[in-house]
Amino acid sequence: MSGIVGIVMLDGAPVDRQLLRRMTEFMTYRGPDAQAVWSDGHVGFGHTLLRTTFESEYEQQPCSLDGQVWITADARVDGRADLIQALAAHGRDVRHTATDVELILHAYHVWGEACVNHLLGDFAFAIWDGHRRRLFCARDHFGLKPFYYAHLPNCLVFSNTLNCVRLHPDVSDRLNDLAIADFLMFGGNQDLETTSFADIRRLPPAHVLTWSDGQLRQVRYWSLPTDGSIRYKRADDYVAHFGELLRAAVADRLRTTHVGIWMSGGLDSTSVAAMAKEILSEQSAPFDLRAYTVFLDWSLPDGDRDYARIMADSLGIPIHFVILNDYKPYDRWDDPAVQRPEPNYNLFEAMFVDEYNQVAPHARVVLGGDGGDALLARTRSYFVDLVKKLRWGRLLADVSRYVWSYRKLPPLGFRSALKRFLAVAPPPDHPPFPEWLNPSLAEQLNLRARWEQVNRGPDVRHPTHPDAARYLLYPTWVNDFESYDPGVHGFPLETRLPYFDVRLVNYVLAIPPVPWCIDKALLRLLGKGRLPECVRLRPKTPLASDPTIALLQREDMQWLNHFEDVPELSKYVDLSKLPIVAGPCGVDHVHYSLNLRPRTLNYWLQQVHSTKAQFQQIQNGRTHDASTREAYEKVLR
Repeated sequence: MSGIVGIVMLDGAPVDRQLLRRMTEFMTYRGPDAQAVWSDGHVGFGHTLLRTTFESEYEQQPCSLDGQVWITADARVDGRADLIQALAAHGRDVRHTATDVELILHAYHVWGEACVNHLLGDFAFAIWDGHRRRLFCARDHFGLKPFYYAHLPNCLVFSNTLNCVRLHPDVSDRLNDLAIADFLMFGGNQDLETTSFADIRRLPPAHVLTWSDGQLRQVRYWSLPTDGSIRYKRADDYVAHFGELLRAAVADRLRTTHVGIWMSGGLDSTSVAAMAKEILSEQSAPFDLRAYTVFLDWSLPDGDRDYARIMADSLGIPIHFVILNDYKPYDRWDDPAVQRPEPNYNLFEAMFVDEYNQVAPHARVVLGGDGGDALLARTRSYFVDLVKKLRWGRLLADVSRYVWSYRKLPPLGFRSALKRFLAVAPPPDHPPFPEWLNPSLAEQLNLRARWEQVNRGPDVRHPTHPDAARYLLYPTWVNDFESYDPGVHGFPLETRLPYFDVRLVNYVLAIPPVPWCIDKALLRLLGKGRLPECVRLRPKTPLASDPTIALLQREDMQWLNHFEDVPELSKYVDLSKLPIVAGPCGVDHVHYSLNLRPRTLNYWLQQVHSTKAQFQQIQNGRTHDASTREAYEKVLR
C-alpha cells in the first residue's frame, strides 16, 4: 500500500517542490522502503514505497519508460502472464519480472486511456502524459485502493491518503454537511464521490479521472456484468471452474512468503486460508502463514474461536487471538494512533489497532474473506422476483433442482422472503428516522427523503443474481475497504480480498444461482478434502443477540450518556433530543449504534481541531527534527 501524491498547477506556475516533498515524506509510515519525488515544471509526483510482492523488490517510483510518460501508483496487477502476452502481441518487449507499475505504463503506451479495460487487480494510479499534456488517473473496479483529490482554482492535488491532501495549504477544513449527516444516519458517507471535507473528493470505484486542455473529466469504465450465461452439462464443472478462479485470485494476492489471514472460523476466510496454504506449499521457497482471529468471551458463544483453531490446526499454521471483551467503547480515542481521517462507526477501533500491531511485525500482506456472503449466499430476491414475474415454470425448476441437490426444501430465508411478498409476514424493520438531527439541517438537505432512499438500498438490477449485485455495490464496502488502508489505520500492512476478484465475480454472476449460490454450495463442495468437515458443513448461524447490547446494559457504562460537546456539533445534532444509550434500563438497545453516532462525531470534531496546528507546522516546513516529524505523522495519519 504505497503512498502516492501529485500536484498539477493549473495556472502553469512551477510546482512547489519543497511542499511536494513534505507531502511525500508525511506518508513515510505507509511506504517506509523508499521515498522520491519527480517534477517537471507545473507537474509533480511523489511516492513512498512499500514492497509487498516479489517483483516490487526492483521497483522505483515515480517511474517512466521513456522520460515523457510518468506514473505514481499504489497497485497490484493480477493476471500478469495474460497481460504480458497481450502486450507482446502489440510489440511491447516486457520482461516477466517487470514490476506492476511498469506493466501499467506498457498498457498505457499501447491502449491509452483504455488501458484500464485490460487491467486486473487493486490499483490507484496517476499518469502524466508529457506528449499530450494530460493527467490520467484511475481507481480499481471495486475501490479497494482509495483515491482522493481536490480541484482548486489554481491547482489539482491528489493522493491515496486523505490527510495528505489536507496538508496542501489551499485545501480548507470546511466540512461537507451532507457527508456528516450521512455518517449520523447510516454510519458512513453514501456518496462515493465526496468525503467529509468540502474541498476533497473521491474518485469512485471503476472510474477514471482525466485533466487536459483545462478540463476535468470523470468517466466510469466498468460495471457489474448482467449478460453472462455460463452453463455446463456436468455439475462438477461448475465447482472445478470456481476452484480454478479462486485459486488464481488467491495466488495473485500472495506473491510473497510472509502472509497473515483474518480468519473468523467461517467458511469464507477458512477457504481462503486453505487455498493460500496449498499454493504456498507448492512453492520451493520457505513461507510463513499465520491466522488472526477476534473473538468474544462474554457473549453467547458462536463457536468462531473453536472453528478457527480447528482450521489452523488442520493447516498446521499458528493462530493469534484478539479478545474483544478486553475493550470498551471508545477505548483510547484520544490516542492519535486510534483517530481516523473521517468519522468512523467502529466503537472498538483500539482493538483493530492492536490487531494490526500483532500482524505488522510479521507480514506486509494479510488476506481476508470479505465478500463471500455477498457473492455466494444472496439468492432470496431471485425466487421472489420469479413469483413477481409469474415465472412459475422457472420457479418450479429451480426449487426442484435445489431439492434434488440437497434432499430438502429451500432454506427458511426463501420461505420468509416469499411470505413478505405475499404480505403474510411484516417487512423487515428499519430504524426510525433520528429525530435528534438538527431540524434546520434536516430540512435544508432534505434528509428524510435521503433516509428513505438509502434504506431502500441501491437500485441495481440483475436477471439471475439480484441480491449479490445489490450487496456488492453497497457504499458500505468502499468505507470498509478504506478502513483497511494504511492511510487510515497507520500501519505498513495491505489487506487483500480474493472474493472481490473481477474474474471470480464475473463467473459467479454468470452461472445459475440454484443450487450453486444457496448456502454457499460452491464453497462447501470445493472444500471437500481441504477443510475439516465440521468447518465445511458449519451452518451460517448469526449471533443470537448483539454482544454490544449486553455491554451497554452494564451499570458502569452509563458514562456514555454524557459528554462535553464541541460547538460545531449543534449544527448537526439537537442535543436536547439525544436518547439514553447505556445503562440497565430505559435504553433503545435495538438502535444503539444509530444513537451513539453523535458522541462518535463529537470525538472526531475534537480531533479535527487538534490537528490544525500540526498541519500548519508541516506546511511551513518546521518539522525537520526526526522525532518531531514522527510525532506529527502519528497524529495526522
